[in-house]
Amino acid sequence: MAPGPALVVGLGNPGPEYAETRHNVGFRVVELLAARAGGGRFSRHKSNADVLEGRLSGRRVVLAKPRTYMNVSGGPVAGLAKYFSVPAEDLVVVHDDLDLGFGVVRLKRGGGEGGHNGLRSISSSLGTKDYLRVRFGIGRPPGRQDPADFVLKRFSAVEKKELDLAVDLAADATEALLELGLEPAQNRFHALSG
Repeated sequence: MAPGPALVVGLGNPGPEYAETRHNVGFRVVELLAARAGGGRFSRHKSNADVLEGRLSGRRVVLAKPRTYMNVSGGPVAGLAKYFSVPAEDLVVVHDDLDLGFGVVRLKRGGGEGGHNGLRSISSSLGTKDYLRVRFGIGRPPGRQDPADFVLKRFSAVEKKELDLAVDLAADATEALLELGLEPAQNRFHALSG
């Protein structure tokens, strides 16, 4: 029997004012994956997310971008997981991470949320932390800048030059995760990225 679909959720905030911010790299990665899955348009789902169904690395996938703000993204994610009958082990959440240098990509399952309100909301709504994460490093804020302000700022000019490559790497890592599983994907991508 073929496995059911994987649910790949990119985290971000809705609206054009947030589109270019650090907090929205999850959306960027999922949009690139959508192009790789044959393009098409995201459509609004009753779970309060934009979704696109397709195939990546030979696997059925549901790509999603919650339409809520980051800190309450758990409701849409839990709704999608229920609607598409996706267990936590087949959920992949792509998110920004302050604890990694810019452009560093790390894969993991479970663990803490590192102060990330989007992850906290998802863990709470699902009742488990045991889902896959694609962590996209955005670096630490300079000086004494509040991390909450930093994540809502646009990337620097230097970062913008590297951003497409980093998003591409995160999309590659996500596909490897779907195709190979966690440990082989970690072995391949952790050496490539920082």
